[in-house]
Amino acid sequence: MLIDIRSDTVTQPTQAMREAMANAAVGDDVYGDDPTVNALEKLGAEILGKEAALFVPSGTFGNQLALFTWCRRGTEVVLGEDCHIIVHEAGAPSVIAGVQTRTVPDTGGVMRPEDVLKRLRRQDLHAPATSLICIENAHSSGKVASLRDMDAVKAIASGWGLPVHLDGARIFNAAAALGCSAAEIAARADSVMFCLSKGLCAPVGSLLAGPKDFIGEARFKRKVMGGGMRQAGILAAAGIIALKEHTGLLTEDHRRAQQLAQGLAAINGITVNENDVDINMVFFGCSQASSPEAAEKIVGHFAKKGIVINPPENGTFRFVTHYWINDNEIAAILAAAQEAFAGSQGEGGQAH
Repeated sequence: MLIDIRSDTVTQPTQAMREAMANAAVGDDVYGDDPTVNALEKLGAEILGKEAALFVPSGTFGNQLALFTWCRRGTEVVLGEDCHIIVHEAGAPSVIAGVQTRTVPDTGGVMRPEDVLKRLRRQDLHAPATSLICIENAHSSGKVASLRDMDAVKAIASGWGLPVHLDGARIFNAAAALGCSAAEIAARADSVMFCLSKGLCAPVGSLLAGPKDFIGEARFKRKVMGGGMRQAGILAAAGIIALKEHTGLLTEDHRRAQQLAQGLAAINGITVNENDVDINMVFFGCSQASSPEAAEKIVGHFAKKGIVINPPENGTFRFVTHYWINDNEIAAILAAAQEAFAGSQGEGGQAH
């Protein structure tokens, strides 16, 4: 079996999930009569402390649906310059919600309140009005923002009468890292999106949660976006197991990420900032991958060992632990890394 550490999105459903999917009671979710989807939405809302939730196909779908629901066309959304919505969602805010994005520095995944304030605008002859502030926790960089940092942004939003949307794709990772409940994090936002398919083993789906009226409008706009699924209970069944049985296992993924980071840092030429390993992601640079050709050889070496990795992005590799990576896999990854990077010595370049 391949060891895949490209992302925690590669997790395969467990046998229990497959059995639940095969036996799920289903109905037509567009009519609202799929009992398994309804149960998942109720459970997700309760766990996050929100009034209601809506099952959607993906995290990107959920984030964009939130913008589409909260924002009037032609307004402006304030969010971090390196957040997932900006970097990895294909420019969708301009296409779907018809909004302009105004970015804020988010070093370490945190937007400073003074920087947020500088970006907020009232409508005038030259400027669109700010309609929404988005935050992300855990951040795509693997960093987790503190509740205090989230409170600072929420206070500004409240002062301006603005809603806050949380991209909480990995909110349960953030909760595990902070030692709090997901509901405590979600309380700092008006709407929250979180993924069932990132590290929790469900094959498909995310939930968007928030006030009842907001979710009612989002349900209509989900239909506009083509997200009205029919017998989706087959998918929702796995999501229920993900929420009930897998969120508590994420601390093990974090422990193994720390173990992986420490092992990689011991290899000559690799630079890991071990203080940045808040969740299940390890980012590192290395002098041995100073060119595309050298990086390709390293990726190929791992492949020969049955380990799937992504090539570096802007000079940085990312290894991600998840449910299917146990201690034996960590040992195999580190052994392959020792060979791959030691075997690339002498190809030049500087440590990242």
